Amino acid sequence: MEFLKAEYTEVWVPSVVAPLIQFADKTASIAGSGIDRFGAGGGSDSELARRLRSFDEVVSWYGSNRLEFREAIFAAGVKCVFHAALPPVEGGEHASDFFARHVGAPLGRVTKLKVSKAAARGSVVIHPFSGSARKNWPLVKYRELAAGLKMPVEWLAGPDERLEHACRFDDLGALAEWLSGASAYVGNDSGITHLAAAVGIPTVALFGPTDPAVWCARGKNVRWLRREPLSELSVEAVESKVTY
Repeated sequence: MEFLKAEYTEVWVPSVVAPLIQFADKTASIAGSGIDRFGAGGGSDSELARRLRSFDEVVSWYGSNRLEFREAIFAAGVKCVFHAALPPVEGGEHASDFFARHVGAPLGRVTKLKVSKAAARGSVVIHPFSGSARKNWPLVKYRELAAGLKMPVEWLAGPDERLEHACRFDDLGALAEWLSGASAYVGNDSGITHLAAAVGIPTVALFGPTDPAVWCARGKNVRWLRREPLSELSVEAVESKVTY
């Protein structure tokens, strides 16, 4: 499939992700668009339906498993192509390539974020959480790692993650800028680990049940380790991967 740059591109994403979209002409919130209620609160002549029909094509990973949603979209005359929201479990294809193929984009790309680089703090950022407890290296091992590192450690946590004295950010754009001032980063298979890699700092990603061939961030400064169960991964092995 040939990759052609659209004259105008609009991306609808969760609002928390919007500050990270740097290639689109416009970014909008999925929740704010009302598309999650499409077909229930308005017909083919609704303002949202007219908005969707104004695009030459809509590519969606949202609602691909909801038959009634897809039928409502097509009934409204929207030119929409639906794709699976996640790569197959046993596929082995990198997630970036999985999504790139859907829009005819070049494969093998490394995600890079342009940020206003923060002042260097000479620290190692540790984010010991992820979207699943099964993907988390034990916190006690992170603490042991922190005690043995040769640089100051800054702990990072999300708004709902319990960790005393951790740095927290409501805006992912601000978080990306803050991460750029660190000397290194260590974390689990998580979105924040991808964010650290995208701003270019040395990143160590720890994997257990998920496949790094599919989910590891790309980049010359990215290193990863995998052990299943992840709890058996040694502190020494992780420390050996940390570069300053």
